[in-house]
Amino acid sequence: MENISEKVRDFLESYSLTDSKFPILIAFSGGFDSMCLLDIVSKLRSNVIAIHLNHCWRGEESDKEEYNCKHFCEERNIKFYSERLSGDVKKTETAAREARYEFFEKCAQIFNSNAVLTAHNANDNAETLIYRMAKGTGTKGLCGIAAKRGKFYRPLIYIKRKDIEKYCKENNLNPNFDSSNENTQYKRNFIRKNIIPQIEKINPHAIDMINSLSQNASIDNQLIDEYLKTLDKPYTTKNFINYTNALQSRLIYDLFDNAGIEIDKNKIARVINFIHENKGAKSGKTLTIAQNLYIFVNNHQIELIKTTEKQDLEVPITSEGEYEIGNKVFKITKCMQKPDIFPADKDMTAYVDLSNYSILTIRSRRDGDIIRPLGLSGRQKLKKYLNEKKVPSYKKNEMLFLTSGKEILWAPSLGISESIKVVTTPTHMLKLVIKEN
Repeated sequence: MENISEKVRDFLESYSLTDSKFPILIAFSGGFDSMCLLDIVSKLRSNVIAIHLNHCWRGEESDKEEYNCKHFCEERNIKFYSERLSGDVKKTETAAREARYEFFEKCAQIFNSNAVLTAHNANDNAETLIYRMAKGTGTKGLCGIAAKRGKFYRPLIYIKRKDIEKYCKENNLNPNFDSSNENTQYKRNFIRKNIIPQIEKINPHAIDMINSLSQNASIDNQLIDEYLKTLDKPYTTKNFINYTNALQSRLIYDLFDNAGIEIDKNKIARVINFIHENKGAKSGKTLTIAQNLYIFVNNHQIELIKTTEKQDLEVPITSEGEYEIGNKVFKITKCMQKPDIFPADKDMTAYVDLSNYSILTIRSRRDGDIIRPLGLSGRQKLKKYLNEKKVPSYKKNEMLFLTSGKEILWAPSLGISESIKVVTTPTHMLKLVIKEN
């Protein structure tokens, strides 16, 4: 049996996680893997917090597991934190995983921690590779579960499940038994219980060999990543469509992978076809690829966008000063003379004459808004104005405007209305600032 404690200690040292001055969070379901990990890490360092998400999918069984986790921590003087999953979450593997990682991210903020340890092991990695091969994956998918990704660390990723179970037995640990792990309707359970045993008939060391393949793929992909760093603006539409099919596939794969989207060959091919079909779109086209996520393509760029609801923000401007609205700050200052030099950030700054306006509002767009574009005598709908300025649809929902009733006086970064242009001396300077997170 491998000396798991030593391997975990070496893992923590390699990532500088041995210092107890900052908290380490451990995702703790109470099963063999997470109980083994928590037991070892809590002996190696202090300031460990066990975090548990009760999915509430198995009624009393789920509640008993949460109780057992809490009791385990109390006995060892380990801080324990838990939450219950909302009943609105779909009962699927993907939804459960997304909910868990949202919970982990939330806990990292609550406890001001940059390290969340999960108990994925070598068997989990092998099962993931088989699942990805069945769904269709590129070579990057063969890298499997990373030992470290962002704030998430996996100290057991090279340890086999049988050795983890042996550790629990030898250390008198009593892990939870999750009955859902026996349900082969879940794809990963099916792979673990039906597929891997068949592969092991061909090679008893199949888990080791699959993980060896994963490590070799990781090395190869490091070389590919180094090459991708040399590309100049790979997600501009012009550059992208001139790449080879292989390079296009890899770039879309990376785009998905960085967003945590489940990847398959058909989805990548669909996105590439969509990009080619809409490479000339001026205003841009969108393709939904996951819940709240879509690909935006126009004749300039390719972006992965998170869906945002149309804002309905409004703040009356009653005097000079600063006004906070959403994630932005609007500033209006009296200006007695026109400056000789305009500021470098003039796209978000405007010198205007507001002599004819007393009622002002900074707000998001609304149906029926109109504008008199600078240099033109007539009015046009804001919708047409934004389209002519080639503003992508998703950005329209984020924009703020200075208005008087239905009239748009200033569209920051786009232009001012003919109604407030400066003829001699400006009355005010306008400025919109995006707040830093």
